[in-house]
Amino acid sequence: MVINQASLKRDGVQDYVSLRATALFMTAYTIFILGFFLTTPVVTFEIWSALFDNVAVKVFTFITLLCIWVHTRIGLWQVLTDYVKGPKLRTFLSFVLNLLGLAYVVTGLFILWGV
Repeated sequence: MVINQASLKRDGVQDYVSLRATALFMTAYTIFILGFFLTTPVVTFEIWSALFDNVAVKVFTFITLLCIWVHTRIGLWQVLTDYVKGPKLRTFLSFVLNLLGLAYVVTGLFILWGV
């Protein structure tokens, strides 16, 4: 049973629930974007810009970016612990790849809310 989803301690059930929840959220966002493209006959810059002028779309996009980061962190941890046996190399790769993921989220934040 998951007692505290916000704890820093790793737990298999917590990872399972986090992966499934983030996957559902990313699927909902994908369906939303596909629905936009399927219902909009011509996508121009003005239409695309108007879509992202909506605060709800910005929030939905940012939450999806965070979900991608969480999903990637768990996946990277699983792959690195399975395939990289050296603890120093695994720690270094984990740090660099998680920093890259954070950079993507911060870049997305600036792109969404910067203009």
